[in-house]
Amino acid sequence: MKNRGRRSEPMTRRGKRPRQILMMVLLFFLFRAVPLPGQEFKLFERTVQVHGFASQGFIHTDENNWLTMNTARIGSGEFTDFGANASMQINDRFRVGAQLYDRNLGALGKWHPSLDWAMADYRFKTWLGFRGGKVKTTAGLYTDTQDLDFLHPFALLPQSVYPIDMRDATIGHFGGDVYGQVSLPYKIGSVGYTAFVGYREDSRFSGYPYLLSQYSTQVKGVNGLQHGVDLRWNTPLPGLLVGASRIDEDISTEGTTKLQVFGTTITMPLAAHSRQEWSNQFYGQYLHGRWEVAGEFRRYFADIRAVYFGQSLLEFEDARGWYVSGAYRVAKRWQFGSYYSRYTVASSGGGTDSNLPGNHVFDKVVSGRIDPNRFWNVRVEGHFMDGTGHLGVYPAGFYPQENPSGFKRNTNALVVKTGLNF
Repeated sequence: MKNRGRRSEPMTRRGKRPRQILMMVLLFFLFRAVPLPGQEFKLFERTVQVHGFASQGFIHTDENNWLTMNTARIGSGEFTDFGANASMQINDRFRVGAQLYDRNLGALGKWHPSLDWAMADYRFKTWLGFRGGKVKTTAGLYTDTQDLDFLHPFALLPQSVYPIDMRDATIGHFGGDVYGQVSLPYKIGSVGYTAFVGYREDSRFSGYPYLLSQYSTQVKGVNGLQHGVDLRWNTPLPGLLVGASRIDEDISTEGTTKLQVFGTTITMPLAAHSRQEWSNQFYGQYLHGRWEVAGEFRRYFADIRAVYFGQSLLEFEDARGWYVSGAYRVAKRWQFGSYYSRYTVASSGGGTDSNLPGNHVFDKVVSGRIDPNRFWNVRVEGHFMDGTGHLGVYPAGFYPQENPSGFKRNTNALVVKTGLNF
C-alpha cells in the first residue's frame, strides 16, 4: 500500500477507542433523556448557583493528522471536555465564583484538571468595577467565552484567532481587572472597557510545550507577567459592536533538551525569554434578527532570546490571523453557518514566504447546528484547509509528531461535536 505519511496508532491509543465510542453513546442517551437545569443551594443565607457543561467530539481527516489526534485513518474521538462552576452573589455589588475544567484533546490536556477561573468581582458603579483572582482574559470577541462553547454556532471557533490547542494559555490570568461601561453623549452608544495586569502560567499539557517536544525538549514552565486593555463600542446601530484589544507580555520558558553525542544522550538546560511579545486584535460583530455576522484580525509578535546548548540565539515569530463568519438561525432549534479563516506566520525558523504551505493555513468552513432541547446541542461541520502552518513555533493545529512522514498541502476534515450544558 502507498504510504500517505500517517503514523500507525500506538496500542495505548487504539485501546482507548472503544472507550471513546462508548462515551459518545452514553452521552447521546443522557442528553436525550435528561434535562438538567442549573442547580441552586443556600450557603450562609446566600444562594449558590451551580452550572456545568460537557462535550464529546469526533474528527476525521482525509490527509494529515490534526490537533494532536490520529484523525487521518478512521478518525479520532479523543476530543472530550467538561467543566463545572459555582457562583454566589454576596450582595447587589459583590459576587464570587470559580470554575474547574478538564479535557482530553489527543496529546493535550490528558485529564489533568485545571482552574479556569476563581475570582471576586465588586462593581461600585456601572462605569467602575474590579475583579481579582484567576480572572478570564478579555480580548476580542470570544477569548473570555471559550469555555461557553454551547453559545457558539461552530464546533471549532476560527483557528486563526482562537486555536483550541492554546486554550489553556489564553483563557485567564492571575491578577486583577478594572472594568466598566460608559454611556457616550449625543446618543452615539456606549463604550465598555477592561484593563488588566496579571501573571500568565501555561499548562504543561498545552500546545506550545507539545510543539517543542518534537525537538526532544521537555518544558517545565511557560509563564510571566502580562498586561492589556480591551475597548468595545456598542454603536448607535442596534446589534453592531466594534472593538480592539492589546496585550503585552514578558514570558519565560524553561526546560531541558536532549542531544545525541557519539551514541550518548546528553541532557542540557533550555531557556527562552521574550524581549518583546505582544498581540493586537480588532473585531466587529453584528446581530440582527436570525443573523449573526462577525470578523476579527489578530497579530501576534514575539522577539525571543533563547539559550540552546549554551549558545544564545535570537528568534522571532510574527503570526497574523483573520476571519469572517456568518450564521443564520433557520428555525428555533436549527442554525447554519460558515466562515473563512486565514492564518499566516513568519519566523526565524520558517522564513517569511507566506505562500509556503508550512507558513499558512487557509480554512473554509461550513457548519450546521441542531438543539434537540435547551440543554443539548449537536454540531456538524466540514473544514477545507490549504496549508499546515507548522514551520512557526506558535501552534497551528498540525504537528510533526503526528505526521512523521511529512505533510500533504490540503486537508479536508469532518468535525462532529455534541454538548450538554446546565
